[in-house]
Formats: sequence, C-alpha cells, structure tokens
Amino acid sequence: QVQLVESGGGSVQAGGSLRLSCAVSGYTASSKCVAWFRQVPGKEREGVAIINTNVGNEYYADSVKGRFTISQDNIKNTVYLQLSSLKPEETGMYYCAADPCRINWARFDLEYTYWGQGTQVTVSS
Repeated sequence: QVQLVESGGGSVQAGGSLRLSCAVSGYTASSKCVAWFRQVPGKEREGVAIINTNVGNEYYADSVKGRFTISQDNIKNTVYLQLSSLKPEETGMYYCAADPCRINWARFDLEYTYWGQGTQVTVSS
C-alpha cells in the first residue's frame, strides 16, 4: 500500500541541474526518514542524502555535499533532491526509500522497507 514514486530525472549536460521528486503515499507511521540512493553502472549502490522528516535534519554523502540539497514539502508529502553541478560519473538510476527513523538514521548502511522504482539521470560531457 505504501508507494514511493520518483520523477524529475532526465538528461543534462555536465555542470547542469535537476530536481528529483519522491511522492509518498499510503505511509501511516508517525516517524519517517526518506533517503536517496543511486546506482551507477559498474559500481555499488551509493547513498546520496537522507532527510529526517520528524525534525527536518539532513545528511549527505561527502561526494555530493555542497552540490545536492534534500528537502520536503509536508503538504504534498513529497521529498525533493536538488542536484547541481552534475558530473558525468553521476549518471545512473536514482531511487528514494522510506522507513521510520532509527536512532542512528544518519548513515547509508541501513535497510529500508519501502522503495520507489527509480528515475534515470543522465549527465553528458
């Protein structure tokens, strides 16, 4: 019943920007953390950013800190990922995932229960 639907992916030149959206529905728990991951061909899945929607705190991978921004719209129940200064090596599928927040929420090696289908981001040189 819980659904996460990503949108906003596309093709952009190196240095360009995109805004990804993760629309959440059917989620009834009072606590919610939403994370963005990406799968680059030939590499392991990589955590990108997390937002603790309970308080609005953010956590980023070192590789994207300063370039990407995660945010939320509580009315729309949507989490966004603003990607700026994109690099060709960041081409891949971007996924959002959700779970109740753990006490150790600010890390990328946790398992998430709910996942979206992903949205493709292509960065050309």
